[in-house]
Amino acid sequence: MEDVAARVRENLTVPFAEKRMFGGISFMVDDKILVNVRGTGDLLVRVDPARSPELVADHGAEQAEMGAGRSMGPSWLTVTADRVDDDEQLRFWLDVALDFNPRAPARGR
Repeated sequence: MEDVAARVRENLTVPFAEKRMFGGISFMVDDKILVNVRGTGDLLVRVDPARSPELVADHGAEQAEMGAGRSMGPSWLTVTADRVDDDEQLRFWLDVALDFNPRAPARGR
C-alpha cells in the first residue's frame, strides 16, 4: 500500500490532503475523496457515474463493493494493483478522478 500511496503523491499535480479511512489512505481534493489506496495496493477511484460502464469494459475496473455483494454505486470503482503498476496507468486513473472531482457531490450532500 505505501509504495502505491507514494506514487500517488508523486503523480498528483494539484493540492491534496490525506486521510486514513476505509482501511487505507484517501487522497482528498477540495475535501472530496479522489482515490483511496487500499491495504492491498488496489485503488478505490471516484469517477463520473456516466463513465463507469466504459471504464469497467475498456479499462478493467470493477464496481466497488463495501462488503460482499454491496455495491458502493456507479461513482466508485476498484482498480486492482496490477492495473496501476506503472505511472502511466496510475496517471490515467488520477486524471479520470480529477476530471469528475469538481462535479462530485461534497460529503453530506
